[in-house]
Amino acid sequence: MVRSVQERAVKTREAILRAASEVFDEFGFSGASVSKIMKRAGVTQGGMYFHFPSKEALAHAVMIEQGEGLEMPPGEDGLQRLIDITLYLAGQLQTNPALRAGVRLAIEQGEFGVQDDAPYQYWVQEFAGQLRAARDRGELLADVDVDDLAWMLVSSYSGTQLLSQISTGRADLHRRIITLWRYLLPGIAAPGIRPLLTFTYQDDPVA
Repeated sequence: MVRSVQERAVKTREAILRAASEVFDEFGFSGASVSKIMKRAGVTQGGMYFHFPSKEALAHAVMIEQGEGLEMPPGEDGLQRLIDITLYLAGQLQTNPALRAGVRLAIEQGEFGVQDDAPYQYWVQEFAGQLRAARDRGELLADVDVDDLAWMLVSSYSGTQLLSQISTGRADLHRRIITLWRYLLPGIAAPGIRPLLTFTYQDDPVA
């Protein structure tokens, strides 16, 4: 009995987060309402507030959990896998409302009284892990600082996806991320590694 109640609670929370992601993605924080989210989730007011006491708390949860459920591309950790991950994320930003909403809310977080860089730090750590593997495999130039590079890559990626969203609704995001790598790689990758790297969404090798 207790287990079934817990399972229902988990499913209800998941339904609320899924609906909230869709609504926040479509309308942003200001345009979203609890009633819209409740209707889409198919939950009562009591069910909603049992899990999230306010729209602000719900928005913060969507923002923080933006990376949940993503299945990163397989492969050996290192520079190639990092490239694959960034291109995979570009595809997810075109199709995955949970990720899109989380990213949008990270930008809009001032509207709900939050100043939290945790979503960005999550990706900094994810990218840094791949860069450490690349360093251990001799794929990076000797003077590359992995932590600084991870921070810079997340910053550059965030700006690239935002401008792509504003300009084309992210239709050109894969191409823009590939361009980012083309200019970045000569400054970080060992010369013998660059010709071996390929892009997930096209066959041309990285120059």
